[in-house]
Amino acid sequence: MMGERTVAQEALFYSFNLERHVPADHLLRSIDRFVDLSGIREHLRPFYSATGRPSVDPELMIRMLIIGYCMGIRSERRLCEEVHANLAYRWFCRLGLEGDVPDHSTFSKNRHGRFRDSDLLRQLFETTVARCIAEGLVGGEGFAVDGSLVRADVNRQHAVDKADGLPDPATSHAVREYMAVLDDAAFGGATPVPPKQLAVADPAARWTAASRERAFFAYATNYLIDLQNAVIVDVEATTAIL
Repeated sequence: MMGERTVAQEALFYSFNLERHVPADHLLRSIDRFVDLSGIREHLRPFYSATGRPSVDPELMIRMLIIGYCMGIRSERRLCEEVHANLAYRWFCRLGLEGDVPDHSTFSKNRHGRFRDSDLLRQLFETTVARCIAEGLVGGEGFAVDGSLVRADVNRQHAVDKADGLPDPATSHAVREYMAVLDDAAFGGATPVPPKQLAVADPAARWTAASRERAFFAYATNYLIDLQNAVIVDVEATTAIL
């Protein structure tokens, strides 16, 4: 006899244990055992006002960024959508079923504000390296240096040949950043060769033809890697002097 589809009836109360719905072998369970973010609130305390409404929990934002990195979610807008809908992501972020996911714009504001001013991401990176050392994952005997290009998020058609063509620094956040790093050894001081073109939206990016594809604006990431378990023990971003 043909069965009929049973339409779910709205229940008055639900008993739901989020812990039971995250598989035991889920990647985030393995990561969660080693994530300790207990110190970031104290580290960020001087960068928050003592008055006003409470802000988004910084630990929540860091946990969401960890998910984005591990799961290959590069868009912060999409990351917020995925955390909202995925039970394992909610479990890792300690959100439960009813917790609110922050708006994607919150990440940009904090990355360019508190996280940068407090050097929080560098501290988290060094804490991770220290944990790897404590767990015996870093041999400390053999190292390798590697570098790669990271494409800048700019339109190659919106470029100028000289700094004179850039907007007024007083009205452009990107140009103020560019002027601030000109004397930095990792940026403007790394080479006396002036760039061939400057991106209006991100002047610190450099026009490069180092790869086999068409030239594009990029940054360079430089890694120091311990050879025992391929653990990255240091990293520095520079302009793409290639």
